[in-house]
Amino acid sequence: MAFVHTVPVDRASGDVHAMYSRIEAAVGYVPNYAKLFSHRPQVMATWSAFLASIRGNMDPRRYELVTLAAARALQCSYCLLAHGAVLRRDFYSAEELTEITRDPATSDLSPAEAAMMVFVDKLTRDATAITPGDVQGLRDRGFSDAEIFDIVAAAGARCFFSKLLDALGAEADGAYDFLEDPLKEILTPGRPMSHGPLERVPDAGSAPPPRPS
Repeated sequence: MAFVHTVPVDRASGDVHAMYSRIEAAVGYVPNYAKLFSHRPQVMATWSAFLASIRGNMDPRRYELVTLAAARALQCSYCLLAHGAVLRRDFYSAEELTEITRDPATSDLSPAEAAMMVFVDKLTRDATAITPGDVQGLRDRGFSDAEIFDIVAAAGARCFFSKLLDALGAEADGAYDFLEDPLKEILTPGRPMSHGPLERVPDAGSAPPPRPS
């Protein structure tokens, strides 16, 4: 349960209802993070457009690895589970992803990808610690300056989203419970996963329950 009150899914109207419906259409339910944005649905719209502008320049696997590395440094269970689930579904076995999450430097990632994740871990923990040598190290691994910008932008964006979710107490949705152990355990270093039911926007023809008097 979040630390702030949110608009219940079955009572949403206007922009909040539209936001809930749009996100449900994309993922199949209304996730807990979306409920936080019921206070400011315009921020969610802006965030979605901003994130799309970053993702549009990156290979999907690279984006997910960068996001995983940033979420790992932030200890954000929600973002680790969400993006770990994508990597598990589309790119890696449970064993491979467990090793990547545990220590990218000793996993079976390519040297360039491992260096990228180590770089992201460092900048997420303390961006002021990044040196010209760190950036040059990525160049030496074949990354262009534009690609390095994309990596930093994706990591910086994750810092905003992960910190917002954790500061307001959002728990990862139970939809990620399908992940295997020990992968699920290593992807949940921070707040625990929610065991509440997944919520969906009521059909348009159904009336909301009466408000208590």
